[in-house]
Amino acid sequence: MKTLLLNKENVGRLIRMNEVIGTVEEAYKAFNSGQVNQPPYTCIHLPPPRGEIDFKLGYCEANEMISMKASSGGFPNNLAEHGVPSGMGTILLFDARTCALVCVMDGSLITGLRTGAAGAVSVKVLARQNARKITSIGTGNQARMQIRAIREVMKIEEIHAWDHHPENLARYKADIEHEFGIPVVMARSMQAAVEQADILITTTRGKGALVQAAWIQPGTHIVAMGTDTYGKQELEPEIFRNAKIVNDSIAQCIEKGETWHPLNQNIITQDNIHAEIGEILLGQKPGRETDQEITIFDSTGMAIQDNTTAARIYRNAIASHTGTTFEFIP
Repeated sequence: MKTLLLNKENVGRLIRMNEVIGTVEEAYKAFNSGQVNQPPYTCIHLPPPRGEIDFKLGYCEANEMISMKASSGGFPNNLAEHGVPSGMGTILLFDARTCALVCVMDGSLITGLRTGAAGAVSVKVLARQNARKITSIGTGNQARMQIRAIREVMKIEEIHAWDHHPENLARYKADIEHEFGIPVVMARSMQAAVEQADILITTTRGKGALVQAAWIQPGTHIVAMGTDTYGKQELEPEIFRNAKIVNDSIAQCIEKGETWHPLNQNIITQDNIHAEIGEILLGQKPGRETDQEITIFDSTGMAIQDNTTAARIYRNAIASHTGTTFEFIP
């Protein structure tokens, strides 16, 4: 048998953002339909100034694929000292019928794509229908990917952005306005940015409560993407007290997500978590019910998102004869 090899350029040509949004919806629905085997993911923290590397495994009955992803991030000296990016990823796909390795693909772009798509899926079911203004706390690659995805599901009229580093903020404004033609307001403070939000996106590597509860306006939808392992935090836990809380995976979010912090401080109990997003997509639980409620989507990232997205890319590659093959098993 032959194993397909896809590099980052291949992956980028093989799937579009609207397709990724579909694969992420597919993943969430499969997860809440009992069609997924997804063990807890493992994270290894390296000594500073290095970051961490995550390992995520998943099996999906619907596509009969097993995926294994290694994804690293937070290595600021990589480019200067080693000539490689600060974050990298690799995905292995196995045919679940035989457990033969059918594909090795670059996973760095997939991680960004499916994380952006997750935010867009949450906007579809949890944001107000008249939401038009987005606030972005953080201006890195994932902040940009969120805009790429969310613009597929709603009209964005204005973005208010804030970053610790003014030069990063100015670069974000120039890039977003050039790529999408959406005006970006560089906020004078984090509070000023948050108070403008119909949809608030947080994508930092925060270590404390950056966003304060007093800044959140009624009707805001919060897309909390930065906290995916113990020790990270972006939101003041008090925000959760009267909000509709939706997780991608409750099991993950109560241990490694933003939801851990209000649970740890007894501001909420697990019974206060409204739903996993797959339950809403399947019609088992409601999404947004009023224009005044504050909604939070806490996403730690799930192996099944990588699985369904990588499987679609693999199918597209086979159909278009993209990539190179090698004989891993004679």
